[in-house]
Amino acid sequence: MRSLHVLIVEDEAAIRQVLSTQLRAAGHDVEHVGTGEAALERLAKGDVEIALCDIRLPDMSGIEVMRRSLESGADTAFLVMTAYASVSTAIEAMKAGASDYMIKPLRGDDLLLKLGQISELIGLRDENRRLKQLVPDHYETVCRLESPASRMVNRLVAKVAATEGTVLVTGESGTGKGVVARAIHAASRRSRFSLMNINCGAIPENLLETELFGHLKGAFTGAERAKKGLLREADGGTVLLDEISELPRPLQVKLLHAIEEKQVRPVGSDQSRHIDVRFVAATNRDLETLVREGTFREDLYYRLNVLHIHIPPLRERREDIRPLLRFFLESEPRRLAIPRQFAIEPEAEERLLAYDWPGNVRELQNVVDHALILAEGAVVTVDDLPPQVLGRSGQGTGTPTPLDAGDAPLRERVRNFEASVIRQAIDESDGDRQAAARRLGIGLSTLYRKLEDTEGAAGDA
Repeated sequence: MRSLHVLIVEDEAAIRQVLSTQLRAAGHDVEHVGTGEAALERLAKGDVEIALCDIRLPDMSGIEVMRRSLESGADTAFLVMTAYASVSTAIEAMKAGASDYMIKPLRGDDLLLKLGQISELIGLRDENRRLKQLVPDHYETVCRLESPASRMVNRLVAKVAATEGTVLVTGESGTGKGVVARAIHAASRRSRFSLMNINCGAIPENLLETELFGHLKGAFTGAERAKKGLLREADGGTVLLDEISELPRPLQVKLLHAIEEKQVRPVGSDQSRHIDVRFVAATNRDLETLVREGTFREDLYYRLNVLHIHIPPLRERREDIRPLLRFFLESEPRRLAIPRQFAIEPEAEERLLAYDWPGNVRELQNVVDHALILAEGAVVTVDDLPPQVLGRSGQGTGTPTPLDAGDAPLRERVRNFEASVIRQAIDESDGDRQAAARRLGIGLSTLYRKLEDTEGAAGDA
C-alpha cells in the first residue's frame, strides 16, 4: 500500500498515540488532534488524504466535522470510528459522506486493510481526473526494431525495467525517448500504477514548483484549494521528467531531495510527504556540458545518471527506417480517421530511405501523416511527400536547404536548419510560439533559446 497522509481525530490521548504508532510503522504520514475544531482547522489546509475520525468528540460529533469539511470542498476521505455498534450510526455516517466505518476497539490489521481499500478508491478517483486532462498519446505502440542500435536499446530497457534505479534517457529530439520511458514502465513492477509524464520545459517557471510538489490551501494568493502535486499523484508508479535540462536551478535542489529522500514538501507546508515513485529523466541536451557551464547541478546529474540509455538518431540506424515506415503506413490512417489502407510506390520509398531525418522518428511520422492526407488514392507517391524530403534527398526539386549552404561549418548549417524548421513551425501556427513548440515536441524555453542562438551567431558573423 502506498504512503498516505492521515489525520487522527480522537479525544483520548492514549488511543491517538497507539493509532499514530501503528500507522507510522506502516509507512504513513500521521498527525493527530483531539477536538472537532482543531480537526476542521487542520483539514482546511486541504492536504489530508484520510481522516480517521471518532464519532464522539468533546465539542461536536465526528459526523459534523465530516459534513463541514466536505461542504468546504475538501477531498479528504473519512473513516469513522465508533464505540457504539449501532446500524443507525453507521448509516448516518455513510450518508454524510464517510468512505467506511470501524467499531472500537480497532485491530491494527483491520485498520490497515480499511486504509488500503480507501487508498485504492482515492487512486482511482485521482487517475480518472488525470486522464480527463491528458491529451491522448498518439504513439503508444512500441515498434520492435532490428538495427544493432535498437537491439541494444531493447536489451538495456529489459535490464533497467527489472530494477528500481533512476534512469537517464538521452537522444536528439524525436528519437523516441518517451517511448523508451513507457517501455521501462510497462515492463516494471510498477506497471499497474500510472506513468506521470512531466515536461519541465512546457510548464511556466512560476507554476512549476506547485505543479511538481503541490501546495496547501492559502499558501499564496489564488491558492483557493490544496493541490496534491504531480509527484504525489504518481505515487506507486513512474515519473518521466522530460526535458530535465529545462528545470530551473532553484528547483533542482528540491528535486534532488525528492529523489534521494523519497519525500516532497508542498508549498506552504512545514511537513514533508513520503512518495514511492521511480524517476526517469529525458533530455536532448548534454547535461555534462550544462554542469560545466553551471546551469545544472552536478549532484543532481549524478543522481539521475545511475542508469543511462542513449538513443541514436535515426540517420545512424537506417535499418529502422523501412520498418518504421511500414508501421506508420499501417497505424496512422486509423489515427487520422482515413478509412483505407495505404501502400507506397518504390520511388517515394527510396526518397524516404535516402533522407537524413534531422527530426528523427517524430519527423518520419509527420511526413507519413502529410503524405496520407494529400494522397489521392491508396498509394503514396513522390508528389505526396513534403518539399524538405525531396530537397534533402538530392533528387526531385533539388531545392537547397540550410544544410546545403556552401562551405559553412557543419555546426552552423545544422543551427541554421533548426532555425528554419522552427520558423516554419511558427508560421504554420499563425505566430503562436507555444503552439509551435508543441508541434516540434520541445519546450517553449528551448524554442526561444535556439532562435536566440541563431540570431546571436548571425550577429557575430
